[in-house]
Amino acid sequence: MREEKRNKLLILYASQTGNALDAAERIGRESERRGCPVVVRPVDDYDARCLPEEDTVIFVVSTTGQGDTPDSMKVFWRFLLQKSLSKQWLEGVRYAVFGLGDSGYQKFNFVAKKLDNRLLDLGATAVVERGLGDDQHPSGYDHDCDEKEIDYNFISSHRYEGALDPWMRSLWRRLHQIDPSFFPQGPDHVIEEMKLIDQPKVHITYHSIDNAASRLSNASDLEGIRMQLETARSMSAGKLSNYNNKAVCFLKMIKNQPLTKSGSGKDVRHFEFEFVSAAIEYEVGDVLEILPSQDPAAVDTFIQRCNLDPDALITVQHKEMKNYLPDIHKNTTEVPIKLRTFVELTMDVASASPRPEHEKERLQYFASPEGRDDLYKYNQKERRTVLEVLEDFPSVQMPIDWLVQLVPPLKTRAFSISSSPLAHPNQVHLTVSVVSWTTPYKRKRTGLCSVWLAGLDPQQGIYIPARFQKGSLPRPPPSVPLILIGPGTGCAPFRGFVEERAIQSSSGPAAPIIFFFGCRNEDDFLYRELWLSHSLNDGVFSEAKGGGFYVAFSRKQPQKVYVQHKMLEQSQRIWNLLLSKASIYVAGSATKMPSDVWSTFEEIISKEGEASRDSAANWLKALQRAGRYHVEAWS
Repeated sequence: MREEKRNKLLILYASQTGNALDAAERIGRESERRGCPVVVRPVDDYDARCLPEEDTVIFVVSTTGQGDTPDSMKVFWRFLLQKSLSKQWLEGVRYAVFGLGDSGYQKFNFVAKKLDNRLLDLGATAVVERGLGDDQHPSGYDHDCDEKEIDYNFISSHRYEGALDPWMRSLWRRLHQIDPSFFPQGPDHVIEEMKLIDQPKVHITYHSIDNAASRLSNASDLEGIRMQLETARSMSAGKLSNYNNKAVCFLKMIKNQPLTKSGSGKDVRHFEFEFVSAAIEYEVGDVLEILPSQDPAAVDTFIQRCNLDPDALITVQHKEMKNYLPDIHKNTTEVPIKLRTFVELTMDVASASPRPEHEKERLQYFASPEGRDDLYKYNQKERRTVLEVLEDFPSVQMPIDWLVQLVPPLKTRAFSISSSPLAHPNQVHLTVSVVSWTTPYKRKRTGLCSVWLAGLDPQQGIYIPARFQKGSLPRPPPSVPLILIGPGTGCAPFRGFVEERAIQSSSGPAAPIIFFFGCRNEDDFLYRELWLSHSLNDGVFSEAKGGGFYVAFSRKQPQKVYVQHKMLEQSQRIWNLLLSKASIYVAGSATKMPSDVWSTFEEIISKEGEASRDSAANWLKALQRAGRYHVEAWS
């Protein structure tokens, strides 16, 4: 079996948001340009029992939360941790690991590091030293937005190229040294990407109408919509890993309330949803993923521009996929679906920037190393959509199989849940910043999901497909005191925490909460009345209960004041709560806030505990290891 896979690289990726997918596809593309075929698979579509039979495996893995594995990797990782696996289990298998993380977190690229160590423990041989990409890389996008919508389609793998490019060069050289047949003409000989155009990795089959397909393609009831969604998304399994492993539910919006004042420069909304299908159990601190709806006019324009038949019935198959699928997926029969439905539910045609590897001279220049910066300015910086790129290059006419492969997948958007199911049975609430910004060339851009949600009228009764997943903030027991730091929309999960603690305190003893909130001024003081009401009488923030609520206005006065300044003012109270076994929860922007807050805690511990700064840092790290320091941050 190993001989059959000789000179073919297997690339397995584990992605929470899509960045690892982008990096994996880039590695695969660069390998193919050097003459080495690849198979790129999500790790949850791979049978881990087959690892000893592989020759060379490239892992591309993201780190989420506080050193957590992506959801799609959890089963694979548990398998690797089995004590029954011997130290020779992967003997003869070569591997390389590239990690994607955020240096704003304490456990930077923790998943890549522990995967690398575990593969070594099991007898595998590293081809090159692991590569570590950083989400804070300066090549990343630089528009100023404080958003809760995690608009992952905008986050380009370009920001990881500072680490990825040199890592790939080392990988190609080392593989060629190990076995020249990987790259028959050498690791520096690159095939023009135009010559790879005739090698799509997906196959489209057109079907004649039959009763079953017709019923699926024209279904309008809730169950029919679910069937369409699951059918379309399952055909995109190569890009949308782990989708069918999570329960999909449908929500109906019942409230769309602006939280910021008109003219404040920000538009933050409070959304409330009811379950239309069966309710899904969730906890405070969990995350809701929403699949946004695309503009029907944009979908129609894309289909017309590409000369496609919207009513054609199709199935989409990924070549070479079955060799690497777990047995449970191998015998599934795909049901045909309307082409327009497939595009609408799986292909991001009017929001995400395309992968523009393919007017010929201009495209060839963009694909060259010399043109990479100009490509970044044209594509990612300006956030040109697939439709806009097709309009800029009118001579480009791609067949459907290449369009399916190259158009970015329509991804779900993740939001911290801002409600407690104890306070709002059969409901889930979100706090969402409506994302908009201006590109360097003054082009207006908006976030697909947040703008769509903000434009919905609760009276419309639109079905919204969603999934729940565990977040980085575990539900605290009522007996644990809480220190919450959540500037801006970072307050979202803590609204649920406070609601739940208030209910718990009404029926029994509950520990106090102190909350440090930050905003620019009164115009974007989110949930002002809620926080202040809990500060009065016997509220969970009341001083009588040992709690407190402190707001930092960064623009209200000449000197900027941030949450860390308010924390220092309450240094003694924070220290006393920490001595009372309090847990710390931090949520908000990943740029500087988490590290600034960590540093402030170090300063407080050093001062109040009369310890050195190093001792304070170690004390804080011990707190984190004990599960009492939690961070949820986003770029």
